[in-house]
Amino acid sequence: MPLRLTTELLTLHTRHPFIIARGGQSEYRTLMVKITDADGIEGWGEAAATRFYGETRETVEAALATYAPLLGDDPFQLEAIESRLETALQRNAAARVAISTALHDLVGKRLGLPLWKYWGLDRVKAPRSTFTIGIDTPEMIRQKVAEAAEYPILKVKLGSDDDIGILRTMRDATDRELRVDANCGWTAAHAVRMLPVLEEFGVTVLEQPVAPDDLDGLRQVHRRARIPIIADESCVTAADIPRLVGRVDGINIKLAKCGSLREALRMIAIARAHQLTVMVGCMIESSLGITAAAHFTPLVDIVDLDGAALLRDDPFTGAAIAGGQVTLPDAPGLGVVRR
Repeated sequence: MPLRLTTELLTLHTRHPFIIARGGQSEYRTLMVKITDADGIEGWGEAAATRFYGETRETVEAALATYAPLLGDDPFQLEAIESRLETALQRNAAARVAISTALHDLVGKRLGLPLWKYWGLDRVKAPRSTFTIGIDTPEMIRQKVAEAAEYPILKVKLGSDDDIGILRTMRDATDRELRVDANCGWTAAHAVRMLPVLEEFGVTVLEQPVAPDDLDGLRQVHRRARIPIIADESCVTAADIPRLVGRVDGINIKLAKCGSLREALRMIAIARAHQLTVMVGCMIESSLGITAAAHFTPLVDIVDLDGAALLRDDPFTGAAIAGGQVTLPDAPGLGVVRR
């Protein structure tokens, strides 16, 4: 009996409007994907579509309709299934990773193993996660910092007209470790001018300072920086990593960019081969999507998996970042439970 794919719309709301250099909102719609085998066992995944990568809820639904007949009847054929999907319809990473996640969840449930154990990982090696403060007014930034009191590492979004003011507000509000994500919001020249400012405010990591295709700009910033420079939008899949060597200190893996859990593991291996720092990040998504990424956090250096922690109506429980520490479930598969 072929594996059966069904979907369910999830409507998520952040506690505060989440604003980055490209804009923001407070309502997000993702799709829950369920894959059911002949015995009625379900695997779950989540598709968090992002317009920046050319996806919307409608394109995800259309892609899933194309992918559904290609699943076959054996969820253990992970490599073959993912190859068929990518051959049939390229890109559409959010749609493909929802299927990849659901298949891995199903395999783990059939084996009776949590995904981290299936991969042979030690969950106590998962690093602490950052908690992100979006672009906002000084009053709201101070409020958000206060609300995030349990998190020892904060990440602040920059790329606005008042980046220095935001940094000053952050530092006036807390002495915790501070990392910065410019979300492609700077030119290389501006990023270089900002480097001593970041040092002054004690910033420890700078993520994606320039446009995704500005590799020369990344190199310029990297050469002058005394803090690690991490490529996010410039690094989508494993194929992007070799060209970034010498231009950045590390890469940021996001499942909604790379398209599958197996691709994420390939990215980790290739980054390690080039002595690059490995980060895992996320979109605004529920604990279903966050937990999928959390399972390979024992393999990475930097974690930014606060997408579900930013929500006021997360419909699931799974991996958690209470106190900043990533904790992984014991239950088979993803270990995600519906509230």
